[in-house]
Amino acid sequence: VALRDVAMGMVGWGVECILFNEEYMTCTWGSGQTLTANYSLYYWYENRSPVAECKQYLWERGVRTGCRFEQSEIIQFQPFHVRVNASQDGRILEIPSNRMELQNLVKPEAPVNLTIRNMSSNQLQLTWSSPYPKAHCLEHVVKYKSNKDTSWMKQEVKGDIFSFPSVDYEKFYTFYVRSKINNYCGSTQLWSEWSVPVFWGSNTTSKGMAEEQLQWFWIHTVLIPIASCLLLLVLVVLLVRMERVWVIIMPRIPNPNKNFDDLFITHNGDFQEWVGVPKDVVESFKPNYSESICHVSELPYEPLQDSIHPPGVPGPQEHGPYKNSYVGA
Repeated sequence: VALRDVAMGMVGWGVECILFNEEYMTCTWGSGQTLTANYSLYYWYENRSPVAECKQYLWERGVRTGCRFEQSEIIQFQPFHVRVNASQDGRILEIPSNRMELQNLVKPEAPVNLTIRNMSSNQLQLTWSSPYPKAHCLEHVVKYKSNKDTSWMKQEVKGDIFSFPSVDYEKFYTFYVRSKINNYCGSTQLWSEWSVPVFWGSNTTSKGMAEEQLQWFWIHTVLIPIASCLLLLVLVVLLVRMERVWVIIMPRIPNPNKNFDDLFITHNGDFQEWVGVPKDVVESFKPNYSESICHVSELPYEPLQDSIHPPGVPGPQEHGPYKNSYVGA
């Protein structure tokens, strides 16, 4: 039942195909609806090609919502058919669509390069160009309004020139242009988007806008760079002053290493040469005599034996472990 409801809804929605500027085409279904089934699109050209499945699906929230066709897959002036299959819970329902003529589904891009020229004292000429490759197949509509009008005026134009015969120099005008395929190349109501607007006029509003733009120009190109330079200069002055203050509060301790570079690099550590002492002064402090070397050695001492006293009886002059003998006169 749920799948049947989906299929019935799809029949009511239909499949909408749009050929964008003859560059690519999209066929979508279920626009603005919540899709839950799994959809597949098959297409074919009548009496020309077999049925083929879409090669490039469009997705939204994990569900297929359309198909994109590249330029090589598009054939105009041939009846075009599509079929969408909706599958859910192992069941498949086919949702056919009506026969389509792709030349009637072309939507051109919006016109570009809108230009206004003053042709006379009170006449303007608006020109533009179109990205659509077949300019002769287009018709256009110009939409314009002044700042004092309450509604837009529209004018159909066959070519790419629009003449505005009566202008008021006290008004400020806005112009738009859009295009669609004419009846000679197709039958469609698909208009392009409106172009980027173009403006003309010089009233108080436009003067105010011009003055505002001029003010912003001076602010961005003059005032901001000057203010930045002044701020940078103030920062530099403050840094210089702070450096001087720090030097006064915390003076730098000199490094003595550089003062002794000549002593060790140039003079190889010769202090006398480094301080500049004359050689004759250095020679005067050297001794001019020589002394002979005297060798001193200690001989071992042998105590004398006293034959008068018997062994084991100490003599009168024995002290401690050493003995001294004296001979009287």
